[in-house]
This record gives sequence, structure tokens and C-alpha cells, in this order.
Amino acid sequence: MGRLERTFSDLRTRRAPGLVTYATAGDPDADTSVRILVELARAGADVLEVGVPFSDPLADGPVIQRATERALAGGMTLKGALDVIRRVRAEVETPIVLFTYTNPVVRMAPPVFARAAADAGADGVLMLDFPIEEAGTLRAPLVDAGLDPIFLISPTTSDARIQRSGELGRGFLYVISRLGVTGARERLSADLDALVRRVRAQSSLPVALGFGISSPEHVAAVCKSADAAVVGSALVSVIADHGNAPDVARRAGDYVRWLKGSR
Repeated sequence: MGRLERTFSDLRTRRAPGLVTYATAGDPDADTSVRILVELARAGADVLEVGVPFSDPLADGPVIQRATERALAGGMTLKGALDVIRRVRAEVETPIVLFTYTNPVVRMAPPVFARAAADAGADGVLMLDFPIEEAGTLRAPLVDAGLDPIFLISPTTSDARIQRSGELGRGFLYVISRLGVTGARERLSADLDALVRRVRAQSSLPVALGFGISSPEHVAAVCKSADAAVVGSALVSVIADHGNAPDVARRAGDYVRWLKGSR
């Protein structure tokens, strides 16, 4: 049983709300990024989602776009992101998922990428712009390397595609609560429960739901139906606000503890 499967199994057994945290590798720099990710895990994040900076992040809102720009300006690359993961893995056992666009993976070559990601200590990979209909060419190297391929579900995804994502996916399904780009919101969609029920009707994989989550109340509301809430832009904003401070990692950890209700 891999780390992701074990983590979600434990959450279900304890009936505990899960928290997936997103941070961009190399934001504000590589060393600080490592400290932040380690602190997120120690603060209670159940899964660490590590974003690979990409020059054309079409699915990301302005907060994560700016984080990507900062990371790229500092020289972060896919290989650099894998090194960040390797350093984090040496400190924590929390599952790590690489969140990336397809272009960097194809440029490195999928089999090379998959082996390198597994060697670095990653547990899963989500390539958010790779359609399920073409998943075979990139999924096979991931599975061969022992990585969990994770697929993205939106409110407009058909039942047939949800079912196929569940068949080809492992670890969990990443469900986005609304259409559009990433970004924190004051209110969550009123259709969350119905969306999660529709996904569960097509797949037995755990469900992590994201886009717009920024408070303990949001996490609690999402986890009434989903297995975990995904927090990205709101956390990245904390990192951006305190990126030059020596205690930025602690502040990020405090935010996670607040979300988990343990602050």
C-alpha cells in the first residue's frame, strides 16, 4: 500500500477531514521552499502538492501565476523541483504529489521523468492539461515507476469520463468545485455535495476537492462529502506576503494549523 492510499484509508477510518496543501517549488527560493513544505507536513497537511513552475500556467489564477513567476525568475526548473521534493522527503513521510503541466514532462521524456520523480520520493503526479482520452502514453511510465496517476474532474466532466478517470487513476481524484482558474473565494459553490455524489457514483477512489478554499469553515464544509479539501491560492498568498521574512515557513505552518483547527 502506497503513502497516498494509506493516508486516505486512515482518514476514512478516523472519519477525519483531510487537507491537501499546494505550494510552488522554488517560491520564494529553493531552500525556503523546502523549509515551507517540511513545515506544512509537520503542521498537519495530509498530502503535499508541489507545483512545478511553468511559463504558461493557463489554469492558474493570478496568485499562483505570480508564485510561478517568482520561482522561474529564481531559476527553478523541473529538475530543481524534483530536488526540492528529494530534500523534503528526507525530512517527512507525508505523501507528495507533483502538480505539473504536460510540456515539461514531455520535454524531459515521460519514462525519464517518472523514474526521476519516484527516485526523488514523489508518490503521485497530476498533469492538469493532459486529457484522459490520451492518458495511456504518460500513465504507463508513471505506473511502471510506482507513481499514482491522478486525474482532474470538473463540474462539467461527463459521467463516462469520471468513470474512466477512476479506472485509470490511483491515489485520489482531484475534483475542482467550479469552472475557471484557481483562486480563493469567500463562498463555496452550493453544488459541492451533488458534484461529489456524482463522482462517487462513478468511482471508489477518494475525492479531494479544491478551488476557492481558504478557511476552516470551508474545509469542514467540503469534508462533509469529500475526503479532503485542497488549499492552494490562499496558502500561496501567505507565502507571498511573508516570503522575505525569516519565519515564513512558520507562518505557513500556522495557517495550516488554523485550517486544521489546531492553532
